[in-house]
Amino acid sequence: MNIFTPIKINGMVVKNRFVRSATQESLATPEGFASERLTNVLVELAKNELGMIITGHAFVSPEGRAGNLQQSAASFDAVNSFRETVDQIHKYGGKVVLQLAHAGGYAKDADNAVGPSSFIARDGRKPCREMTKSEIAHAVSCFANAARRAEECGFDGVQLHAAHGYLLSEFLSPYYNKRQDEYNGDADNRARFLFETLEAVRAAVSPDFPVMVKINAENFIDDGCFAALPGIMAGMEKRGLDAVELSGALPVSPPQFMTIRPGDIKPNAPAYYEEQAKILKTQLHIPVIVVGGIRYREQAERMISENVCDMVSLCRPLIREPELIARWQEDPTRAACISCNRCLRPLITGRDYCCPIKNQLH
Repeated sequence: MNIFTPIKINGMVVKNRFVRSATQESLATPEGFASERLTNVLVELAKNELGMIITGHAFVSPEGRAGNLQQSAASFDAVNSFRETVDQIHKYGGKVVLQLAHAGGYAKDADNAVGPSSFIARDGRKPCREMTKSEIAHAVSCFANAARRAEECGFDGVQLHAAHGYLLSEFLSPYYNKRQDEYNGDADNRARFLFETLEAVRAAVSPDFPVMVKINAENFIDDGCFAALPGIMAGMEKRGLDAVELSGALPVSPPQFMTIRPGDIKPNAPAYYEEQAKILKTQLHIPVIVVGGIRYREQAERMISENVCDMVSLCRPLIREPELIARWQEDPTRAACISCNRCLRPLITGRDYCCPIKNQLH
């Protein structure tokens, strides 16, 4: 077994162990539909041997929208606008997974933003409102409907975004979740919304349609985040989860532990969440995917061979080099990405999806 061998996730066979981690492209139309530029970005990855492509987060309901040029999963027409993108990715042998998200208290529309409890997402912004139980049930149904649309429109799977301080993640975190009902308390209660969402999504799609989750291994602000994770993941696996991608950090986490960390990475450096993945891998029977700090083919090879994880996930290196996986088949030298994070500002503002340093070199 090596990084270029296939892997099966429920009914989906991925040709290698490389994943494009969901990346905010900010390239959809203002309505959240596929654009030519977004299609080109995703298809370019498939052309260059990327096994599984996870789209940037797609909002499942209007009040859960995070940004202006974010893609939508809130209507059939929006998801169906990606059918040509999906078809082209399939033509090159890639698989494409739609990431489903609700921005919770960080939603673009502050007037209608909701969270597990009321909190202020950033200075100068009004606090979000605590969700009612009927609103929780509505959000669950929005995730399920979005997953059904993804399958109907040809996507190979869906991933629930339960990381980085979005709504599902907020319920898991004692920092955000101050509720006084059954959605707070011990870890299983904080995971209740996530469990209900998974159950609804699983019921909405075919039995062999992959349902995955992206979840924080560490929040770097809550005590005991990882201590609770094995039990939560066991509950997810029991409810039909097919794979987990480990990430980390919240918007309020210390800068040195941000989701996308700056700084050079050495060949022998562990991936950001490698130690947590190693532990989780011994306790689960589903594929474990790790993102963060992978810049060398030898890193990826070691992690797979040592059974740290089943797949490795990349974000910034594929902005700099969409051809990276094809190159690594012949040339194993370091990814060109230097983790400077200069790609973030264009992405967040919607000005471009690019590596500014690479652009300066041409």
